[in-house]
Amino acid sequence: MNELHFETSPYLLQHANNPIHWKAWNEHALAKAKDENKLIILSVGYSACHWCHVMEHESFEDKEVAKVMNDHFVSIKVDREERPDVDAIYMKAVQIMTGQGGWPMNVVLLPDGRPVWGGTYFRKENWIASLEQLHQLYTNDPDRVTEYAGKLLEGLNVIGLVNVNDSGSLPEPNNIRPLVEKWSKSFDWDFGGYARAPKFMMPNNYLFLQRYGYQAKSQDLLEFTDLTLTRMAYGGLFDTVDGGFSRYSVDIKWHVPHFEKMLYDNGQLMTLYAEAYKRTKNPLYKEVIEKTHHFIKKELTDANGAFYSALDADSPDILGHKEEGAFYVWEKDELKDILREDFDAFAKVFNINEFGFWENGKFVLIQIESAEKLAQELNLSIEEFREKKKSWEQLLYSEREKRVKPGLDDKTLTSWNAIMLKGYADAYKALGKEEYLDAARKNALFIAEHLWHADGHLWRTYKEGKAKIKGFLEDYAHTAQAFITYYEATLDEKWLLYAKQITDYTLENFYDEQKQFFAYTSFKEEKLVAPHYETEDNVIPASNSVMANVLYKLSLLFDNGYYEKVALQMLYHIIPNMDYPSAFSNWLNLWMDLSADNKELAVCGSDAVQDIKNINSEYLPHVITAGCFASSEIPFLKNRFDKEKSLFYICKNKTCDLPQTSANETLNNLKL
Repeated sequence: MNELHFETSPYLLQHANNPIHWKAWNEHALAKAKDENKLIILSVGYSACHWCHVMEHESFEDKEVAKVMNDHFVSIKVDREERPDVDAIYMKAVQIMTGQGGWPMNVVLLPDGRPVWGGTYFRKENWIASLEQLHQLYTNDPDRVTEYAGKLLEGLNVIGLVNVNDSGSLPEPNNIRPLVEKWSKSFDWDFGGYARAPKFMMPNNYLFLQRYGYQAKSQDLLEFTDLTLTRMAYGGLFDTVDGGFSRYSVDIKWHVPHFEKMLYDNGQLMTLYAEAYKRTKNPLYKEVIEKTHHFIKKELTDANGAFYSALDADSPDILGHKEEGAFYVWEKDELKDILREDFDAFAKVFNINEFGFWENGKFVLIQIESAEKLAQELNLSIEEFREKKKSWEQLLYSEREKRVKPGLDDKTLTSWNAIMLKGYADAYKALGKEEYLDAARKNALFIAEHLWHADGHLWRTYKEGKAKIKGFLEDYAHTAQAFITYYEATLDEKWLLYAKQITDYTLENFYDEQKQFFAYTSFKEEKLVAPHYETEDNVIPASNSVMANVLYKLSLLFDNGYYEKVALQMLYHIIPNMDYPSAFSNWLNLWMDLSADNKELAVCGSDAVQDIKNINSEYLPHVITAGCFASSEIPFLKNRFDKEKSLFYICKNKTCDLPQTSANETLNNLKL
């Protein structure tokens, strides 16, 4: 009766042995609810979600709960990572009803899919009581329930929509300054990030703030960005023992994470730290990139070049009980046994004291002083300190590898893979390490060969040799962006043409000419109870903002006025809605592309790959780069190749200066 054993999602398979008659989201399950006139319980989560596991253990494994759900409801389980479209629509409903959201998300729907009640985590008694009341209400007064559902659906149809206004012109980028000033009032100048908890990393926020600080010559913004990146790297949020960032910090000092490690966070943070390293050459940022690569390579990379999705927050403790963070935390006596005579120095560096204490005798490692200052206090040279720290981390790594690891979500998601692909391409640009380019190449080929159908559509997910579920806007947007970045790193034009091909498919199948934004779901696919247009940046940038950035860049390289029109129309409609700039940082990045500083660079010649490698290692966020090592038909590069010498064309407003032959001179002319 439980149909989840037919699925491949690790999250759904975790519930395959529940006594509840779970079904996946499909036509059969939805038809059953209509045929039997039963309310639907929609329960949404993901494999690395701690509170999803808690509610499963307390309620979904319980026979009393199962009887209520099986007798009166059609129960559907959804992995939010496989079906972000379903998750997005019903999360909006829960936010309207309760004022907040999160996972697990549990919503009761009418047989036609309209939501009527919902929330997040429920204790067993509250869950049973609520379901029984809803069943009685729907049995005795269905019109009342239906009327409420109709009103809620009206709200769903308007929430998140941006009004289209075709009067006036696009404001100048100098209008960004007051938005940034308003934004800066929420900064935490002690630990970086925002002055609140929990703290999410929001990589795109700091990509923009760093860029704006550089172009506006704001030392304060650059210092704040560096403070944030440094404190995140010092905190328990970053796994200094084995690399990789957890999803967020529950406290204000980046100390105790919500311990799940997600691919999309680490891909974006690879890009962020790579850009920051190019600007600062800070060895800490290089260390973060190297350790993150080690983690991704070891724990989240398949032999075929694909990336897995996540590691769980929970793992068995010493007694075999599943506990959040058990794999990562340390007890003081345990550290003394491992480090012996070095314990006191280690304790000073990683705060095995009141500051670093978490709970129940456990410590989460956190550093608060710079390597330079700690080396001085320990009477070591900086080189000696770094070697000592590295040896400690290796000791802890060897000991920790004896523990039972957190569960792995081994499905492959297209958009998340593209984000990680971009992270590797950006890391290669910054550091020039071939192993980063190799990881990017293998993943790009995997996406092109296994996740891109011959008819032009992308698949959403892949596991055990099988791709399934048609892709959503975020899959197309991030894949196009990643292919562009890979092209910028290699000058292999195939990937730029692939990005254009994916973009053209997206325009044809997702772009709503009336709304002047892209729908989240292709017009060819299943229609949910309300449409979804993702426009606000969150822990991942909004798919519309990613598409707008892609379109604008391609408009310059392919001299395509329609691409430019679509991108700038979206930006024009968004700007009046930027009341809290942190939710629009990727749009602000596009707006900055219109600034007087911005330029395009074409690097053409037999040595173009090496020339572009040198240029890519510099921090030039205001420059769109392209190049060719042979004759090219790309409009921006056409007739610019010379096999005898390297030529560097600096362009602005579709007008180019005479080509230069010196890379150093070109760089000097590009830097602000």
